Amino acid sequence: MAVDEAERLAAAGQAVAAAKRLAVAARAGDADAAMLLAVWLLRGTPLRRDLAAARIWLRRAVEIGHVDAALTEVALTANGTGAPGDWPRALTLLRAAAASDPVAAAQLALVEAMALDAAGLPTHLPDPVPLSTTPRVVRFPALLTAAECAHLAGVGAALLEPARVIDPRTGAWVAHPIRTSDGGAIGPTREDLVVRAINARVAAISGTRVEQGEPLTVLRYRPGQEYRPHLDTIQGAANQRIVTVLLYLNQGFGGGETHFPEPGVTVTPRGGDALLFANTGADGRPDPSSRHAGLPVTHGAKWLATRWIRATPVDPWTIA
Repeated sequence: MAVDEAERLAAAGQAVAAAKRLAVAARAGDADAAMLLAVWLLRGTPLRRDLAAARIWLRRAVEIGHVDAALTEVALTANGTGAPGDWPRALTLLRAAAASDPVAAAQLALVEAMALDAAGLPTHLPDPVPLSTTPRVVRFPALLTAAECAHLAGVGAALLEPARVIDPRTGAWVAHPIRTSDGGAIGPTREDLVVRAINARVAAISGTRVEQGEPLTVLRYRPGQEYRPHLDTIQGAANQRIVTVLLYLNQGFGGGETHFPEPGVTVTPRGGDALLFANTGADGRPDPSSRHAGLPVTHGAKWLATRWIRATPVDPWTIA
């Protein structure tokens, strides 16, 4: 098979030859070859990343009938990977995929239940409930529906891994010193239209552009897991995290409150609610009063999604 042959060539350091083999097979009607070539170009290994070229081969895979390619193309069309973002086109592609794919059909049903304009932006938002002025902490009740929460948890569940950081002394990945949850970021290829529309909703409540947000990160805290007091800002960052939005995806567990020591605010998670807080002051510098903690879960499991929002747009393909 062309895919097997290409993978052997790539493993032997012959990436260009491998790509040529895949291209020939893809043009001849091999959907798996077209998809693998698109994945290599998106991933940036073993070929150099080329997002525009990846879109071309992804389109070829869809034309041949690759189901996973169809959903990936929908996501990339909406979020502007390799070409300008185009929500109406992405929605048209999703409708086409939904005709034969139950996963696409389920996504379409969720999107069609949302209050969105023609560009995929929200037309209705809940009223904010201020909790603190310094730092600014605001709760948005019922920002998400139960079905939307379940969707985010489902997408994130496949990505979960223990929280880790790089040890600056050794360069090795080690357990995160203050966060003991499991988490996973929903990158561009998995940012389906439901996720994209929710990201746009987060941008709307924060008064920012959707492009300023890092990939939405889904977190799960089991009994005993917590996030000790910390700041969300990044030391020395040129493009600072100015706002954090937490999306609580469930309730009915014990503990897990979000606690801000300095203003003395403790927020009990409620499924569907969003919590927004500022990480920086008027001068753009980290605000020490925004220090917060995710208190230990005592029973059950706490699910939430976090969107860290930067001062200016970020590239989801290169952000650390």
